[in-house]
Amino acid sequence: MADSHQVLLISFKDPAAARAAYEESLELPGLQQAALMERSADGLLDVPETHVHGAGRRTAGGGLVGGLIGMLGGPLGVLLGTAAGAALGGAVENQQQLESGAGLIVLSSRIDDGTSLLVVDVEEETPEPGDALARRHGGVLERMSAAELTARVSAAEKAAEEASGE
Repeated sequence: MADSHQVLLISFKDPAAARAAYEESLELPGLQQAALMERSADGLLDVPETHVHGAGRRTAGGGLVGGLIGMLGGPLGVLLGTAAGAALGGAVENQQQLESGAGLIVLSSRIDDGTSLLVVDVEEETPEPGDALARRHGGVLERMSAAELTARVSAAEKAAEEASGE
């Protein structure tokens, strides 16, 4: 597979099957993120489940590194270094969450009333685990490269900026 960074889009008509597939998707090799989106029969969109592999690591790591560097300045340096490092790590994680949220917004138009969509961001060595997941739970699988989704999000953001006159 030329581009191993894929976004698996698995559509479901049965919400129980979608939730079971979500739980199983958390064990896929190479998992980066997963989200389950559901649209009610009356058209309301809900995102009841999300998972980000390694969430909090950058914040904690930034705090640790900042604290270690702050040791040069004594106890107050440790406190300030830890706070600054955690803030910087948290800012990076917040930016990633915003980008992930924008991707879900773009993909939400694919969800018909009364159906669910499981979105799995994964580094695939082989397509078989994702194919098997969809098959076991009766979902319809579509693959999209992460680069294609990023391009779609960028195009949607640009169109929104132009529409708002910015």
